[in-house]
Amino acid sequence: MGGSTGDASIKRKTSWKKDPEAVRQDILTIATQEFAAHGLSGANINEIARQTSTSKRMIYYYFGDKEGLYCSVLEGVYATLRAREDELDVAGLEPVAALRRLIEATFEAHVRAPHFIRLVMIENIHNAEYLRKSEIVPKLNRSIIEKLEDVCARGKAAGLFREGVDALELHWLTSSFSFYNVSNRATFSASFGETLYSESRQTHLIERLVDLVLGTVVIGYEPRSWNDPV
Repeated sequence: MGGSTGDASIKRKTSWKKDPEAVRQDILTIATQEFAAHGLSGANINEIARQTSTSKRMIYYYFGDKEGLYCSVLEGVYATLRAREDELDVAGLEPVAALRRLIEATFEAHVRAPHFIRLVMIENIHNAEYLRKSEIVPKLNRSIIEKLEDVCARGKAAGLFREGVDALELHWLTSSFSFYNVSNRATFSASFGETLYSESRQTHLIERLVDLVLGTVVIGYEPRSWNDPV
């Protein structure tokens, strides 16, 4: 019995030495699931350690304490979401097409990031106390605003966009629609059924969002009829 425990301990130490970054990422992956499921107070460090190839002591070695791990998880989910948006090269698209693509990408990125949604909901409960401590997240978030600013500037210069268009407001509008689609799925579905969460209806919702945003931005934009196929 004691030999088995000792062998496991030696195996963990060997893995730490061979690839410490892989161990760190493994901890973050499991911790993201744990914090998203149970929140900061409910997450169990011992459970995170149990599911990884490391120990509670090594988790604290990498991240300082439970709050340090939670902050790293927050930064990780923001980085993942922004990376998906950063993959888009819209500089070569004309302004209306570029804005459409950014709107679609934001919606799609939120759908693919349920852990991000849950963690942001949890962080709002904490009044963004831990997010405010991060020096990384503001820099990550700046990238999507810069893309929108560039598209807006090009659209105004071409006489396509209204002069009052603001990149930060556009991001707020797009994000609010995209966030609600995921954050309130459980309660919305319990109240009204799963109809809007079929693949075809999600595609329709993206188009409604595009119409909503472009209709406020693009001079003379004609939204789709509700009867038009997507």
